[in-house]
Amino acid sequence: MSQFDEAVAKYSAENDSLGLGLDAGLIAAVAKSLGPSIYNEDSSRVSCSDQEELDRVKKNFLIGKLGLADGADLDAGLAAACEKMGSSNRNKYRALFYAILVVHFGKEAIYA
Repeated sequence: MSQFDEAVAKYSAENDSLGLGLDAGLIAAVAKSLGPSIYNEDSSRVSCSDQEELDRVKKNFLIGKLGLADGADLDAGLAAACEKMGSSNRNKYRALFYAILVVHFGKEAIYA
């Protein structure tokens, strides 16, 4: 099994354990789009307590990648993703976090 397949399997298991209900194909597509960042311990996770990181996710992913307009709804989407993954969960994997945002904003077609 390749390193990528192992990472996707880990994300799929976490998806199941948290009951997120994300599509396995979407998880794999989002993980692939993240490139080598999914293999680094720090960059493979999102910290909801770090406002600078959430601002980067908003700027680079929501606005840059998904093409959304900046506004309060983006902050609400980030808060919803943080809540969905659980405040006490220390493994907020970036691929799952981004997949939640993709579904939240109805942008699944980008990863089809």
